[in-house]
Amino acid sequence: MSFGVVRRRIASGGSNLFSAQYLRGIRPSISAGRVRSVAEKEILHQCRSFGHVRKFSHLLSHGGLASPQSLRVAFASMQQSSMMQLNGRNFSSDNGDLLDVVVPPLAESITDGTLAKFLKNPGDRVELDEAIAQIETDKVTIDVTSPGAGVIQKFVAKEGDTVEPGTKVAVISKSGEGVAHAAPSEKTSEKAASQAAPVEKIEKPKSEAMVSEKPKAPSPPPPKRSATEPQLPPKDRERRVPMTRLRKRVATRLKDSQNTFAMLTTFNEVDMTNLMKLRSDYKDAFVEKHGVKLGLMSGFIKAAVSGLQNQPIINAVIDGDDIIYRDYIDISIAVGTPKGLVVPVIRNADTMNFAEIEKEINTLAKKANDGTISIDEMAGGSFTVSNGGVYGSLLSTPIINPPQSAILGMHSIVSRPVVVEGNVVPRPMMYIALTYDHRLIDGREAVFFLRRIKDVVEDPRRLLLDI
Repeated sequence: MSFGVVRRRIASGGSNLFSAQYLRGIRPSISAGRVRSVAEKEILHQCRSFGHVRKFSHLLSHGGLASPQSLRVAFASMQQSSMMQLNGRNFSSDNGDLLDVVVPPLAESITDGTLAKFLKNPGDRVELDEAIAQIETDKVTIDVTSPGAGVIQKFVAKEGDTVEPGTKVAVISKSGEGVAHAAPSEKTSEKAASQAAPVEKIEKPKSEAMVSEKPKAPSPPPPKRSATEPQLPPKDRERRVPMTRLRKRVATRLKDSQNTFAMLTTFNEVDMTNLMKLRSDYKDAFVEKHGVKLGLMSGFIKAAVSGLQNQPIINAVIDGDDIIYRDYIDISIAVGTPKGLVVPVIRNADTMNFAEIEKEINTLAKKANDGTISIDEMAGGSFTVSNGGVYGSLLSTPIINPPQSAILGMHSIVSRPVVVEGNVVPRPMMYIALTYDHRLIDGREAVFFLRRIKDVVEDPRRLLLDI
């Protein structure tokens, strides 16, 4: 048996490898007295090539071969060290001059993603931690970064492939040798295939062909189309684009929400005069002190916090046969991005002031639009505020964001005639809507909640006086 077999068995962690009986099997022609010395020399000579076996130098140099018990302890230590090195290894593999770029961990709840696009081409120079590709998951877009500096030699995966953590997508050459300076595409493989020599067709004799021919079995009927397949034939001036994973995830969650909740929507209208005047009077001083603009969203989020504190059932959720009351208020804000709808969460909104809320909204909205928002920043949330008014929506019925129980919809501000103290005057008015799970929340609580929103927005001094 060659030493390569011994080395492989060492790597696999065999516990009885170095018994005297086993070494006699390796060298049957050697006498029992020489088994120990020859085996020691051969093993210690090879120890330089892999680090874990060096531990045996101590065992073999004190009193000859170690006992089976001490060897088992050594092997257990080797296996534990190997696992620690494997778990602590970066998501790349270094093969001398070549670095394998692999998909990083996505998230606990995400097992795979779609390779959306490559940000570089073969032949491009990349630095350490520079983004090479983007992985699109059900919730966020994740960058695949370079494990080291070098030149992209080739791409292993293609755009549109479904990849898992650890999947190799590219190879980087540290020295830049053997790099093909061409953009990745299927045209390269097609061109190579077209340049290949054609296979000569060998004709069989007629008699042999007659014997080999068999009656053709009747072709089975075409399978019936499922309900999800497109039924319409293709037409001119139409193009078919696959849905992104984020869009499919949003569609699934919204449909599940409709199928699960007994949704009901209640409306009210708010006079925005005082809140807009408050913003106009203090916008310059607010920016000077806090470095952020005073918007209307912070006023509505503070009003929503007050409403949730007055009506705790709206901040609760059904779980089986139980109702879970939340003693915290984490408000999700719906943000529309080019890739789909995301809902980052403002944590502990009940403990934040106007400036802190505005800063958090700006930070989360920027991350959402840049595609750099993380899973943790969108997880959870006990209530959602959706501002369709920024797009000009006058009225809508928002859909609940599972597993929450209600969502507040804001709309555009329109100057309308309103009766004030017996006089018809123009006022900036906004319709607000509350969609809620009627299994948990009754109409009484929903109306009281909207009334609280209306009272606080129309007179922000209530927040100061807590009335």
